[in-house]
Amino acid sequence: MSWIQGRPLRLAGLVLIGLALVAAVAGGVTALSGGNGGDTAAPTSTPPPGDSGAQNPPPSEVPPSPPAPSSEVPPPSSAAPPSPPASTPAPGEPVPPAPGGTPEDQAAAKWVTVRVYNNSTIHGLAARAGDDFRAQGWNVAETSNYSGGIIPTTTAYFRPGVADEETAARALGAAFGMRVEPRFEGIAGSSGGVIVIVTNDYRGANTKGK
Repeated sequence: MSWIQGRPLRLAGLVLIGLALVAAVAGGVTALSGGNGGDTAAPTSTPPPGDSGAQNPPPSEVPPSPPAPSSEVPPPSSAAPPSPPASTPAPGEPVPPAPGGTPEDQAAAKWVTVRVYNNSTIHGLAARAGDDFRAQGWNVAETSNYSGGIIPTTTAYFRPGVADEETAARALGAAFGMRVEPRFEGIAGSSGGVIVIVTNDYRGANTKGK
């Protein structure tokens, strides 16, 4: 009977010991999980290399100094300025006097052949002008008519580039009040010498414009 009564007490002790062990195990597990679970260290940000955490103010911007003016003065150019091109008279405009045309040169040019053509409504005007030229020593070789077109005013024509003809034409123009021009296409192929085409405005020696 006593053995029967002691057996339940032993079982109860074993149960209590088992419960104590379970509680101890559960407490250890809780302690272990609690130490790592709740307190998670906050991540710390690591500044990039060279950054101490505080922003350094940018260096003050100083504008670059302007270059010092050069003390060297460029040497003056020794090249002469280009000469303006010689003006060419427009068609129908009188030719300016030739440079260096002295009265002696003009007198010496009277040997140049002169041909006189009438382009007017006055009969015999070329012959009359030829006589006027001969009276002043000019070498008049021919008098005739010109019907190749209307010439606006009495004009003495010379071949361009022929100095004696140009000198003679200018001398005739000065003595008889005539326009002086290079030959135009209609008479460019005529015989050499000065060609004078007289029109209704021809008045003789030194009379034109008076």
